[in-house]
Amino acid sequence: MASEGASTVPRMGSFKRALLGYSRAEVDEAISMRDAWVEALERDREDAEARARIAADAIGRAEQETESLSGMVIEREREIRSLSERLAEANERHERSIVSLQSVSERLEDIQAQARGQATRIRMKALREAVEVSRRTQELVEIHGGASDDGAGDARPGNAEQALGELFEGLIKLEIGPLGDFSQLVGFENAVGRLGAQEISVERFSEGRATVSMQFDEPVALLRELEENAPFDFEIRRTADDAVVLEVDEDDSPEQRAA
Repeated sequence: MASEGASTVPRMGSFKRALLGYSRAEVDEAISMRDAWVEALERDREDAEARARIAADAIGRAEQETESLSGMVIEREREIRSLSERLAEANERHERSIVSLQSVSERLEDIQAQARGQATRIRMKALREAVEVSRRTQELVEIHGGASDDGAGDARPGNAEQALGELFEGLIKLEIGPLGDFSQLVGFENAVGRLGAQEISVERFSEGRATVSMQFDEPVALLRELEENAPFDFEIRRTADDAVVLEVDEDDSPEQRAA
C-alpha cells in the first residue's frame, strides 16, 4: 500500500528469518503498528473532514451575511437616491418660492410707490381746490366790503411789542407769506405743532402765501413763541382775536428759506 509520508511499517527485508520463515512476533508487531498507523490516518481524515464541514458552514454563513449586507447596501443606496431626489425637488421649490416672494415684494414696493404718488397728487389737488375756494371767498368778502375796515387790528411798529405779548386761544387762522416753497410751509407747521396747537391744517397756499388754521386749548403767546421757533424771521402785519397776518422778512437768506 503506497503512502505519501515515510512508512512506519518495517520492510519485509528487515524481519529475521526463522527455521520455517519469518519471526511471528516481529510480523505481529509490524501488523499492529500498521493498524495503529491506519487508525491514526482515519482519525486525521475524520478531523480534517470535521474541520472542512465547519469551514464550509462558516463560509455559508459568511456568504449569507454578505448577501444580507449587500441587500442592505442596495436598499440604503436606493433610499439615498430617493432622499437626494426629494432634497433636489425641495430645493427647487424653495428657489421658486424665493423668486416668487421677491416678485411679490417688488410688486408691493411698486404699489406702495404708486399709492404714495397718488396720495400726494390727491393731496395737492385737494389743496389747490381749497386754495381756489379760499381765493374766491376772499374776493367775495373784499367785494362786499370785508377789506374796507379801518385797520384797527394792524400791528404798527409802535405796538408790535404789545402784539408779541398777546395771548391767543381757541381756533386761530394765520396767514403768512411770501414763502419760497412748500418745504418752508412744512417747517412752519412743525414750529406751530411744537407750541401745542391741535388740528393744524393748511386751508390755502397760493402765490407764496398760506393760510393755516390751528386750535389752542389753552392761552398761548403765539407771536412771541413763533418769533423764537419759526424757521424764518417775520413782521406782524395784522392781528385780531382769531386771525393773524404775518409778513416773511424778504431779507431772509436762501438757507433760512430752505429750512
